[in-house]
Amino acid sequence: MRTVRDLLEVAVRQLNVREDPPESNNVRYNTWYYGREVHGKAYPWCMVFVQWCFAQVDVGLPARTASCSALMNAAKGAGCWVTRSFQPGDVVIYDFTGKKKQAAHCGIVESVTGSGVIAIEGNTGAENDANGGQVQRRTRPGRYIMGAVRPGFDKEGPEMTQEEFNKKFEAALSAHRHKLQDNDASSYSAEARAWAVARGLVQGGGKLPDGTDNFMWEDLLTREQMATLLYRFALLMEQA
Repeated sequence: MRTVRDLLEVAVRQLNVREDPPESNNVRYNTWYYGREVHGKAYPWCMVFVQWCFAQVDVGLPARTASCSALMNAAKGAGCWVTRSFQPGDVVIYDFTGKKKQAAHCGIVESVTGSGVIAIEGNTGAENDANGGQVQRRTRPGRYIMGAVRPGFDKEGPEMTQEEFNKKFEAALSAHRHKLQDNDASSYSAEARAWAVARGLVQGGGKLPDGTDNFMWEDLLTREQMATLLYRFALLMEQA
């Protein structure tokens, strides 16, 4: 399975990873991407972090690139660029001027808020949104989001309608109850069961193959059955 959940688990485990030394861009994601340690201003790594996370779960992006704008353009060409209704797993591209013209930074959407997204981002920080040197969880307003790349994930599970779910649940419950509808019961309740049967509080619900009454001792108790039991008990007390 290659799901959004798998991706986010990978990304969250990277929180607080920093480049070392500060302002060097020397970080594990760049080493993975370039195949060697790199240093200097020519190696910003927000997109490389995204590429690394997706590679860990074997989910393809429309381009292998260290450039936000290059991935955006590739996504547009591949038909997987969205500009609204963002969702977890999307790769959001930001323009912090709010003009939505120049790609400056990116992140992986973890969740969606009423006004934007919460994303896991590489190379960000409180002092520099787009080159802060650390993996952080950031809350971003929608006005900064140019759009997002929507990768192809495996579905979390088979989709079904409420009616289909109800049928499956009822079938499973019926099968489970069938296993309980016999006279098996723990020995600790033997005296109490004999007392209840002798006084008519609990009555058999049919016959077992051997011809004995089936009291279904381990089956579920409905409210209807509970009311009947209490009613029988009340009559018994009146007769006492």
